[in-house]
Amino acid sequence: METSTLEFAVKSKETETILGSEAVLKCLLAEGVDTIFGYPGGAIMPIYDSLFGYDDQIKHYMARHEQGAIHAAQGYARASGKTGVCFATSGPGATNLITGLADAQIDSTPLVCITGQVASHLLGSDAFQETDVIGISMPVTKWNFQVTKADEIPAALARAFYIAQQGRPGPVVIDITKDAQQELFEYSYEKCAHIRSYAPYPKLNHEAIGKAAALINEAKKPFLIFGQGVTLSGAEKELKNFIEKGHIPAASTLLGLSALSTKHPLYVGYTGMHGNYGPNLKTNECDVLIAVGMRFDDRVTGDLETYAKNSKVIHIELDEAEIDKNVKTDVAINADAKEALEALLPLVKQADHSEWLAEFKACEKIEEEKVVAKAIAPSTDKMTMAEVISKLSDKTNGKSMVLTDVGQHQMMTSRYYQFDQERSHITSGGLGTMGFCLPAAIGAKIGAPDREVIAIIGDGGFQMTLQEMALIMEYQIPVKIMILNNEFLGMVRQWQQLFFDKRYSFTKMENPDFIKLSEAYNIPAQKVVDRKELEQAFDNWLGTSGPSLLEVVVEKEENVFPMVPTGSCVSKIRLE
Repeated sequence: METSTLEFAVKSKETETILGSEAVLKCLLAEGVDTIFGYPGGAIMPIYDSLFGYDDQIKHYMARHEQGAIHAAQGYARASGKTGVCFATSGPGATNLITGLADAQIDSTPLVCITGQVASHLLGSDAFQETDVIGISMPVTKWNFQVTKADEIPAALARAFYIAQQGRPGPVVIDITKDAQQELFEYSYEKCAHIRSYAPYPKLNHEAIGKAAALINEAKKPFLIFGQGVTLSGAEKELKNFIEKGHIPAASTLLGLSALSTKHPLYVGYTGMHGNYGPNLKTNECDVLIAVGMRFDDRVTGDLETYAKNSKVIHIELDEAEIDKNVKTDVAINADAKEALEALLPLVKQADHSEWLAEFKACEKIEEEKVVAKAIAPSTDKMTMAEVISKLSDKTNGKSMVLTDVGQHQMMTSRYYQFDQERSHITSGGLGTMGFCLPAAIGAKIGAPDREVIAIIGDGGFQMTLQEMALIMEYQIPVKIMILNNEFLGMVRQWQQLFFDKRYSFTKMENPDFIKLSEAYNIPAQKVVDRKELEQAFDNWLGTSGPSLLEVVVEKEENVFPMVPTGSCVSKIRLE
């Protein structure tokens, strides 16, 4: 993206003389923004001063750390489908956003982050709380721009929202010097509708669509893997219609979960390191692999030298850079998932692949016997994560919006929660950010107030952003928090057990009293050690009208299976 010029085809003629700081808020209102997450500081103080007069139009949630603010903005964006907005000050305030920016970039989350900066005459002087935010954030943003004059603010923000939202979504940073915030200028605003150097939606190649349809119609063993691109494009209905017409077994990536009900008869599980046995095994047995809105991440493919070598590959992907990056395709369809599926649907013939589907069901039975049955009904006294998640799924009928942090609990949730409603699964996928879940769940509940939002977190990840309990307390945000406590950094411990001869180097956790901690934030909490108490604990926890926390003590050395070791062939999946 260009960062040197800002351009528009049309300029509004209606102007008013205002401060740059107030212009920021007027621009946000023009873009339909009514929610901001942030943390004030010196270099962004003029914007916060102007915000004081807009509290009847814009709701600001003050996080307790800038990383919490940006993760909350991510959760808001992914739950609502809108662009998340975040404020931070210069220097450490801005650098504290970097993890969230990287997370949003790789997981395609639309964000506009506005940072304050030292006055323009101090740039490059190592002034107090000055950092090169543009240079630092460039690798982890879709676009960034530094504003040094007030009259640049409207064009910069209009372009920021356009770039964040259009095409493959992503994060944008607008860094505004303090003098630009305090400068008077003639304000006018026009939404951005076009950028000469940016074509977010490529023209659909109908020849490629025809070739893909021909391959699918000839296939004996077609297999479809869908990712988050289906959710981002709103193509859930089109995906369902497509697989039903072609009678095609379909699997999800981690971020694709909930785009199709896990109860659908053609849904065969999810792929990846800890995904289901059938879809991982059958990837190397299908004759046509249809990838929709996914990027062939290494956690999905395993060893690229052995991945899907028996199949023709059709890749439907909006971001052209992802096509042929990891897996070479036979038919590349550089397009929005919804547009491509709509074009393919009339060309795909009604089919019956019952015998092929039965092979997945046979794999499902093997996995049930060797893994699932023991995981959800253990013979030990200690509860397992698998059984807790399975019971939660039953208790909520798979209808809750579930967010997870990163680790064993994340994989267990993706395996054992039966998602039965669209846009119900939010996690940190590509970056794997511990500490993501709690603030993201806050943002998700604000973005989807009518949904029941459940945050499932390990004892390690919870302690990375637990200060955001104060945000829940202050605004009484009714998030349901579950800590699955195994007193370990569980996923690292599992690898240490399997690949490092059980040398548990610095993975044992000495934890605080989570119940007292929660009560310190005036959030009702309870702890469950005995499975006999779990049912009633669920009722109390979920039945609380406001926020509540449930700590469940689980088996310390439970492992997540199946498992494809890093770099291994996906067909060499371990069941134990």
